[in-house]
Amino acid sequence: MNLTKLTGTFSVAGQIDAADLPAIADAGYRSLICNRPDGEGPGQPPYSAIETAARGLGLDVHYLPVVSGRLTADNVRDFDALMAQMPRPVLAYCRSGARCTQLWELSLTSQKG
Repeated sequence: MNLTKLTGTFSVAGQIDAADLPAIADAGYRSLICNRPDGEGPGQPPYSAIETAARGLGLDVHYLPVVSGRLTADNVRDFDALMAQMPRPVLAYCRSGARCTQLWELSLTSQKG
């Protein structure tokens, strides 16, 4: 599992699985955002498996699937709404972490007006 810290309260990662969640919780993360649509790639664990395991560890977890290469203004708006309500620090994940990073960057831009 490779985590990239973008701020003191927001990090991104490539695909995680349920076995990674204890280490994520131990690292102090309080919330997760899944930006990867279910069924996008072979061997990808379904969001429901991550959600169940994460909630069992007391993590707040949300599903905000974003199709690779097709980020929308709605995706950014929904991301902003989640970030406003989720306990921090937050870890967002997708296949490689790139979508999560793009979403975060677009969110910063949209907040500046």
